[in-house]
Amino acid sequence: MSAFGLARQLGVGRNDAQRYIDHYFATYPGVQRYMDETRALAHEKGFVETLLGRRLYLPEINSKNGMRRQAAERTAINAPMQGTAADIIKQAMLDVDNWLEQSQFDAKMIMQVHDELVFEVAEADVAGFMTHVTQSMEQAVSLKVPLLVEADVGLNWDEAH
Repeated sequence: MSAFGLARQLGVGRNDAQRYIDHYFATYPGVQRYMDETRALAHEKGFVETLLGRRLYLPEINSKNGMRRQAAERTAINAPMQGTAADIIKQAMLDVDNWLEQSQFDAKMIMQVHDELVFEVAEADVAGFMTHVTQSMEQAVSLKVPLLVEADVGLNWDEAH
């Protein structure tokens, strides 16, 4: 986000927003490095990839039109993260569905919302189900860092939050 955009969103001056951005990148230099490397790779290859290898082609990445090129660069930076998150939840859905078909639990996957899976589970099965589904989801992909899953219960999706 630009200093102008951040200033508008936070209701502060542009200089304050720029200092915040500068401080952020000084504190987390790996973020700037990731952004620069990803942008350069996108310009070179014309696409970016998720951790699981799914590609997003960026036809405007080398556009002479600055606005189109900058929009493609922002997409190039965001897409690998957001796409990887989507890949992970899709793999988790498949794994959990396969596990559910073989389990004795009275449960059914009813919905996916972003990085969440929603289930209908018989009350008597809730505790055991939560343990098993959490473990299954945490093993959906192998990463260098642990994949952590939180689970909660409610009579509806809102209550479970």
